[in-house]
Amino acid sequence: MNLAIEILIVLMLVIGAAFALVGSWGLAKLQDFFKRLHGPSKATTLGVGCVLIASMLWFALLGQGSGHELLITLFLFLTAPVSAHLLVKAALKLWPQAAPKPPKSS
Repeated sequence: MNLAIEILIVLMLVIGAAFALVGSWGLAKLQDFFKRLHGPSKATTLGVGCVLIASMLWFALLGQGSGHELLITLFLFLTAPVSAHLLVKAALKLWPQAAPKPPKSS
């Protein structure tokens, strides 16, 4: 196998693991619900996406490629923002006082 492609796969795995770690840390350490939602919806989505793309490259190079990883990645990138948006809408419906104040006009 080509060394450059193996390095690319390793970099994708390391970047994916770093994004997942940052997203998980944000979920655990941030104070309120709205701030905690950014961890799993943004960073962890990119982390899992990088790991799936690395897996897709690895199995494609071995000659055992399939579209499963691509479909999982597309499904993840479509559903994570939608579910985060729905969670925020539900939270604002339950706690209207949690809505941010509009910016002051000058």
